[in-house]
Amino acid sequence: GKISSAFKNSTDDADAPTWCKTREDSGLTFAGRRDIPSSVCHVSFDLPDTLQPPVLLYYQLTNFYQNHRRYVKSFDQEQLVGTFRSNSSINGSDCDPLEGEVTDEGVWKAYYPCGLIANSRFNDSIQAPVWLNPNNGAQNQTYNMTSNGTAWASDADLYGYPPPYTVNEVIPPPNWRQVYPTYNETYPLPNLNVDDSFQVWMRTAGLPTFSKLALRNDNENMPPGRYQIDVYDYFPVLPYDGTKSLLLSTHTVMGGRNPFLGIAYIVVGGLCILLGAMFTVTQLVKPRKLGDHSYLSWNTDQPSTATTTGRAPRPGDTA
Repeated sequence: GKISSAFKNSTDDADAPTWCKTREDSGLTFAGRRDIPSSVCHVSFDLPDTLQPPVLLYYQLTNFYQNHRRYVKSFDQEQLVGTFRSNSSINGSDCDPLEGEVTDEGVWKAYYPCGLIANSRFNDSIQAPVWLNPNNGAQNQTYNMTSNGTAWASDADLYGYPPPYTVNEVIPPPNWRQVYPTYNETYPLPNLNVDDSFQVWMRTAGLPTFSKLALRNDNENMPPGRYQIDVYDYFPVLPYDGTKSLLLSTHTVMGGRNPFLGIAYIVVGGLCILLGAMFTVTQLVKPRKLGDHSYLSWNTDQPSTATTTGRAPRPGDTA
């Protein structure tokens, strides 16, 4: 895959980043309930500089159109905020085409949460970076990162808890079945009010290439060294010809590194200079008196477009 970096110190002497993929049949245990087999991508890289907090770890997707009109409106805000929505009210709602389904018992039940956005949530499990052989020691150290605080604080108000349903009234969306095969006492309804990862995903992106915050550390420096990040691979990108990648970053009082804004400002500034030069040349070659009232439309003699033709002469008409 493609790798890029931008550090204060030179990375010429650093070992090249590497990655490999393994298969773990045990996979991850989600909330102590379910082991899910998975492919695991092990990414190793050198960090030449100390990253000062906040240290932010993003996932980046390409060719994923969260801004598609049908996708961006496919959710039910009342259901998410904690208002009871009957099966009949969900059926035919904005959640179309993922409103619900007929269960094995022959009963139509709504998905919770319903809609395309919720169903397609990013579900790769990104582990915290591990500092390999720190200070030539034998014991690896995990750089602690958490998903808490990755969503906007105000987003929690958009999701109510407890959910307005019992476990028998709704079913999980199709792409949630690995973690929630069904809703019952063993697999209770999710608490979306505290699920920052879900809230981050529900805030849709405006472009097909976007990054979303997955983990952060707001208190500790990330020292230089060799690190490894394990990613449990559950989110498919090949069906829509997309890619996914990791982005490790930090920011200052001036914000984070964003070359797009710099390029955009340079392009717009260049266009302004070009247009300014064109107007200057035009004014020098063919100047126009500023504030000349003779250019006003009502001060120019224009032939009337309302003149009638073909009318017979009347008494008193002059040629």
